Amino acid sequence: MPKTLICGPRSMDHADIRIQARRAASGFLKAGVTEGGTVATMMRNDFPLVAMDLAAALVKAAAVPVNWRFTAEEAAYILKDCKARVFVIHADLWNQIGSDLPADVIDQLQIIIVPTPPDIAVSYGLSVDACAVPDGCPVWEDWLAEQSAWDGPDAHGQAAMIYTSGTTGHPKGVRRLTNPTLVSTGYNKIFSEDCRTLMVAPMYHSAPNRFAMLTVDVGGDLVLVPRFDPEKILQIIEEHQITTAFMVPTMFIRLLKLPAAVRRHYDTSSLRHIVAAGAPFPPDIKRAMIGWWGPVIFEYYGGTETGAVTLCSSEEALHKPGTVGRAVEDASIKIFAEDGSECPPNVPGEIYCRLHSFPDFIYEGRPEDRAVVERDGLFTVGDIGYLDEDGYLFISDRKRDMIISGGVNIYPAEIEAAMFGHDQVHDCAVFGIPDPELGEAIAVAIQPEPDTTIDTGQLQDYLRSRIASYMIPRKILIKDSLPRDDNGKIFKRKLRDAFWADAGRRI
Repeated sequence: MPKTLICGPRSMDHADIRIQARRAASGFLKAGVTEGGTVATMMRNDFPLVAMDLAAALVKAAAVPVNWRFTAEEAAYILKDCKARVFVIHADLWNQIGSDLPADVIDQLQIIIVPTPPDIAVSYGLSVDACAVPDGCPVWEDWLAEQSAWDGPDAHGQAAMIYTSGTTGHPKGVRRLTNPTLVSTGYNKIFSEDCRTLMVAPMYHSAPNRFAMLTVDVGGDLVLVPRFDPEKILQIIEEHQITTAFMVPTMFIRLLKLPAAVRRHYDTSSLRHIVAAGAPFPPDIKRAMIGWWGPVIFEYYGGTETGAVTLCSSEEALHKPGTVGRAVEDASIKIFAEDGSECPPNVPGEIYCRLHSFPDFIYEGRPEDRAVVERDGLFTVGDIGYLDEDGYLFISDRKRDMIISGGVNIYPAEIEAAMFGHDQVHDCAVFGIPDPELGEAIAVAIQPEPDTTIDTGQLQDYLRSRIASYMIPRKILIKDSLPRDDNGKIFKRKLRDAFWADAGRRI
């Protein structure tokens, strides 16, 4: 039976997706995409995302998946920064942002519209009008039909350039110097021709993108799910006999909230490897999932820059609650103190690590930023943690201000920049507070301009037109003044600590 890609009621076998990729590769060349160039996508999990990544690899370009929840301003920044020549986007998303993209960004792009599939439209409650294909833009299937199949050699590996933000809040493109292929360390060992991978996490993130493309690379079945619904996920696991999945801890929390009768109703015995990352995984939640699904839960630590440097099995998680595992083969992890010395066991410091078999990277257009995160040939993503006497890594805090909410990285600087545009905001500080489901929720403390009263509802409406909806603070605190250090810098730790004191955790 041919290996397939599945999304809702639709399916496509591997041969067909690779034919699409070869046609798209020819189209890229016609559009002026050269070796090292970029093409961009803005879609929910769907077949063209896979075809675009495969096509980019064929012509030695990079596919840039743009977060589909971004506003026009946020999307424009990435499209301009990566110098994309082609932009493939779902129709409903184009209808949301297309008219607001700047002319200088539009002029550099060939825009190709993918009709929003009915199953995706239903998942998001989209109307027929919202999904209407606009006049004047090529449609994906028609555009493909006009291209001849590229006749160059096959290519393997992931061709995505993932944008990840740093302390400034401005996204940075992590460009690999060569395409990552399947290596034999850590979670990479789980991919084989007989795997059936569920992908519900959005593929604009590095790990979901890599999981999906590795599954295709080895010839396994890939089941794409555009939106997480806990009971629907159980149905899909049973129906498609899923063996493998990447999930974030928030998904497990929501699965465990299903009634016991619902959880017992579905057969999950096919599961072999469920890999979690992207946010802190509470030990009690992990223990409950192992009790339900068996010893198939794995967790790793790593970032877009570093690769996955640990892997923690279910047995290790039960033996050492809270650990994210030990360094996998060909990975290095060191903990450094602020003075640059290496920390002894059980002493927290900044985590520097690297998977050596993972190709090196540059930050697109920002060579100076690469040096900031490197020490002794290892990289940091700003986390604080320690190695115990057995070499197990524990994450204890984040040095930088990043918030992880529901597995999504959120950068306060970007929200703060939007807040400062409001004429009643004198100063503000955005930070994460505990949330039982999302891990963290977004809070903001605001010092208003003198003699003004801020309407919090109006402020949230103001932000909705400037940043993605998931970045809008849930909790707004109005303060006469904000705590500052001797240099006048806002002391965010004092704002955070009041909320985290009774949480039993720091992240």
